[in-house]
Amino acid sequence: MKRSLKIASAFIGIVVGAGFASGQEILQYFTSFGYWGLGGVIVATALFGYIGMILTRLGSRMQTTSHEDVVYRISGKWLGKVIDYTLILTLFGILVVMIAGAGSIFSQQFGLAPAFGRGIMIVLVILTIMMNVKKVITIISSITPFLILMVIGIAIYSVLTMESSFNSLDPVAKEQLSATPNWLLSAVNYVSLAIALGASMSLVMGGAEKDEKVAARGGLIGGLGFGFIILLSYAAIFAKVDVVGGADLPMLAIGDNISPLIGIIMAFIIFAMIYNTAVSLLLSFSARFTEIGTKKYRIFVIIAGIIAFALSFAGFTTLVNWFYPVVGYLGLLLIGALILADIRKVGKNSSSTNTKAAD
Repeated sequence: MKRSLKIASAFIGIVVGAGFASGQEILQYFTSFGYWGLGGVIVATALFGYIGMILTRLGSRMQTTSHEDVVYRISGKWLGKVIDYTLILTLFGILVVMIAGAGSIFSQQFGLAPAFGRGIMIVLVILTIMMNVKKVITIISSITPFLILMVIGIAIYSVLTMESSFNSLDPVAKEQLSATPNWLLSAVNYVSLAIALGASMSLVMGGAEKDEKVAARGGLIGGLGFGFIILLSYAAIFAKVDVVGGADLPMLAIGDNISPLIGIIMAFIIFAMIYNTAVSLLLSFSARFTEIGTKKYRIFVIIAGIIAFALSFAGFTTLVNWFYPVVGYLGLLLIGALILADIRKVGKNSSSTNTKAAD
């Protein structure tokens, strides 16, 4: 169970990005639908648990070191190319958004130039990736508990100190900008976005675990755990939507509302969560084109990181506004392929050669 929990923790760390950490994704995808947003959270949680289980199980079953092998195996040549290119675009595109988000934190919270935060982020990410995959997974999973504690604390504070009832806040919530026209589509689009973002690293994580039952359990627990965090964030922002609804970083705004010190601590935690996602994105993107651990791989990581840093100057808000919804819709192709692969039990025969390890 310990190995499964480690995978679960890392899975949560991977799918948490700048938009979730700041609360902006939760506001647009769930809270903006008021009470109906709760239905969206429930649907998203179920999907995250199921898809997370499929991803890590497939990775373990096929002992993959890159998403390329799995994608073509489950989708065929032509659809596989579309999904493969979609994932490549997603990995690099959201990496750029993450770096831009790091700059926004330093600018908003500390009044420093955005380039300063972006520079620190890309240097940390490149140095981390120079280590092996298991060390990266350990680093990612070790930060996740801080995320969970932060969200639990903010949710409790928000609900206990709310000055209006949820009934009176419902119309205020529905006035906020929504990612999609209705709550069900919003839930599916959000899962698709997050899975497209985390699929590559989740498959690599699964490939690092020889026992597919351990890997599958880790993916399931991680998916359900992430759904629980979404629920807490939804409640926290809903309870304070009349105060933080217009903020670019709602969760950080709630932290500042508690105390300036909490705001500073939250800024660093959000930075760490962006770091989580950026590490997994650049690692997976580089692994798609080069073999992990080689000299060519390290050179590729550095060059890709520098290019992502340069593109991040387009700005965090601008990048999120047009890129995230597109990724969500494109990611539906991957989710469909994964579900069909699970039903068909793709790669099951090859798993018989895997060495079974005691959990």
